[in-house]
Amino acid sequence: MRTFVNESAENYLETILILSKRLPVVRSVDIANELNFKKSSVSIAMKNLREKNHITVTDAGYIYLTDAGKEIAEMILERHELITEILVKLGVNEEIAAEDACRIEHVISKESFKAVREYAKDKLL
Repeated sequence: MRTFVNESAENYLETILILSKRLPVVRSVDIANELNFKKSSVSIAMKNLREKNHITVTDAGYIYLTDAGKEIAEMILERHELITEILVKLGVNEEIAAEDACRIEHVISKESFKAVREYAKDKLL
């Protein structure tokens, strides 16, 4: 069983992972722009993630996922991408599918997601 991480923290970690694939470095302002949040809100969240050892922040303000943070971010991103893909294959509009996947990815159990992934791999994808 994984350590509990709230939905907000999972979203921030997922966003950092996504941005790190697009940008040479990730800063709080990049996260704020991506999520359309105030920089002050992002700063508070980064402090909390730092205290939980999910990220490190350099003196220059560059944000990096720790191994623990990256593990959570990759899990959430995998869930998001697969659930979106399944919903689209089932005929759901892509934008709605992505929005729904964003909610589902945080509440589905590890066991249920594994079953969905295996089913989708064999039957849908």
